[in-house]
Amino acid sequence: MRKFDGAKKADAKKYRSLVGSFLYHTATRPDIMFAASLISRYMQEPRQIHFRAAKRVLRYLQGTLDYGILFTAVEKSRLIGYTDSDWAGCLDDMKSTAAYVFSLGSGICSWASKKQNVVAQSTAEAEYIAAAKVASQAVWLRRILEDISEKQ
Repeated sequence: MRKFDGAKKADAKKYRSLVGSFLYHTATRPDIMFAASLISRYMQEPRQIHFRAAKRVLRYLQGTLDYGILFTAVEKSRLIGYTDSDWAGCLDDMKSTAAYVFSLGSGICSWASKKQNVVAQSTAEAEYIAAAKVASQAVWLRRILEDISEKQ
């Protein structure tokens, strides 16, 4: 998607309300984090193509109402992290989007999807930037777990 693609403008008030709802639901539905992050970039001047993308997320949510995060008791919890990024995924400024997710025991405890601050010159550089961010988050999570006597 591009910011200005020549399509007609969409109702900005409805679009912002819809995007706000998606961002609210990412607290229990991390599977829509990337889509919510992507469509929130166009809240200033939404076009019809952006509104159609938001409707597609709504259709996905309707079909997956029983999805969510389930936490169950486990004997030994283990912190596991995953990360990924695209390269120059935003066609407007050529910046990459990086995402990470951490699970602890039976459920996800931390996740994010964000456009990187710099323009990566290669896929390897985009992945390196994402790995540095997730390593920082892993250190922070481990320190929190140590504070509550859950050494990892």
